[in-house]
Amino acid sequence: MARRTHSSPSPRTRVRRLHERARYDREAIDSVLDAGLVAHLGFVSEGQPFVIPTLHARIGDEVYVHGSAASRTLRALASAIPACLTVTLLDGIVLARSVFEHSMNYRSVVVLGTAHAVEDPSEKLAALEAFTEKLLPGRWAEARPPTRKELRATSILRLSLDEASAKIRDGGPEDGDTPDAMLDVWAGHVPLVVRALDPVPDEMLDPGIPVPPGLAPYRRPGLVD
Repeated sequence: MARRTHSSPSPRTRVRRLHERARYDREAIDSVLDAGLVAHLGFVSEGQPFVIPTLHARIGDEVYVHGSAASRTLRALASAIPACLTVTLLDGIVLARSVFEHSMNYRSVVVLGTAHAVEDPSEKLAALEAFTEKLLPGRWAEARPPTRKELRATSILRLSLDEASAKIRDGGPEDGDTPDAMLDVWAGHVPLVVRALDPVPDEMLDPGIPVPPGLAPYRRPGLVD
């Protein structure tokens, strides 16, 4: 099936503040979802708002989240209530000449819709593979696959990308063409990256087992760019 490539927002996903930073094309949306390692799921249960951090993975036109079958979050969302999923990547600190213009460089995505429980075992396995491969490419083939009992103990939800938007800011401060430009104050931006340290083997690991080849990128600065 071809990927849907919407380029116009729904009334709910239209960015209203700083709309020039909005992106509605799937290339921008997918790039943020695929680069982010943590998503936040928002929903209301019994009148109480919740925002829960969770792992996520995109497969085609859906984004998947998973957790324990006993999780209140997943049980609530599986009952067809409105949900909001967000992913944010922090790229830098923006220092302006005035306090008002200080900001952050970032890439973010908001997905709105109704989460649906995944019941089909083959779809569950595909989602679990996507989660695993996102953490470490090649890991699905290296590690033991889930048992039937483990599959039953795992809940997986999918959320369509039909209503999604991205918002992106980059570059320096925006006060260079104002009277503040004459102030004797340093201005610019500080790029930020996520840097992984060397892998630490489990204390029970057989010393003859080598570090997986897929970990090589984690040993370089700037894993998430």
